[in-house]
Amino acid sequence: MYETILFPTDGSDGADAALSHAKDLAEQYGATLHVLFVADDDFAPSGLVHKEHEDAETSEMAPGHSEEEPSGMVNKEHELGELEKGGQQIVASVAESVGDNVPTETVVVSGNPYERILDYADESGTDLIVMGTHGRTGVDRYLLGSVTEKIVRTSDVPVLTVRMDA
Repeated sequence: MYETILFPTDGSDGADAALSHAKDLAEQYGATLHVLFVADDDFAPSGLVHKEHEDAETSEMAPGHSEEEPSGMVNKEHELGELEKGGQQIVASVAESVGDNVPTETVVVSGNPYERILDYADESGTDLIVMGTHGRTGVDRYLLGSVTEKIVRTSDVPVLTVRMDA
């Protein structure tokens, strides 16, 4: 029934709660478990302003910047590289915890998590996506937004969500 199971993870407790379900299903069906980490490239660390966007009237740089900085901004590629490095550690840790009984592939990509998870599911021929959820309710759920919720609403393949214990 399932040949390819996708387990997107961000290393959170919510994702960890779903891992045992993904592993058990992969073992039961002899499926390959794809462990995916998406380094979210849509971030803007506070206080970062490129030199072109200096305040023209006061000619002040954003806090934390100096005239000596060659580019006038923190290197976004370096920040993304650090996220990807952390992602490599997360997927390697998941693969190690899964063990040798389940064929596992680990992948780290960058981009919008919601979009990249759906793209990867399509590209890899995923039969099932297993994801954790933080179990938020009420206003918190609507204000914070949820990658899992977007995946559930738009995925072409079944999605198993596992709620994190309180």
